[in-house]
Amino acid sequence: MTDERERERRRRRPMSRIGDLIPAAAAHLGLADELRRARMVATFDALVAERAPAAHGACRAVRLDGSVLVVEADAPIVAQELRLRSMTLVAAFRTAPGGAEVTELRVTVRSRNPSR
Repeated sequence: MTDERERERRRRRPMSRIGDLIPAAAAHLGLADELRRARMVATFDALVAERAPAAHGACRAVRLDGSVLVVEADAPIVAQELRLRSMTLVAAFRTAPGGAEVTELRVTVRSRNPSR
């Protein structure tokens, strides 16, 4: 009878959201930085889709250098679009849940290997 009560008590624990459990599990496994980076990349991608749709799919967040978000664009025209909208993107990224305290957006154009 006691074992059954114990099992019943365990079942009645309040449910936890999986999103609340993942950061602790990632930290325990040593993956907290990777999780933070994945959230940053996903957040930037969503913001570009919303605020600079012409550039969506042709750019990606590469890294965070202090307070500078470094972004790679596939073509010069995409880089120009991102630079034109940089103030809006920085402000949105700063306030987004998966974002960070950035003050500047640095856009680089992906280098293409010349065919030989």
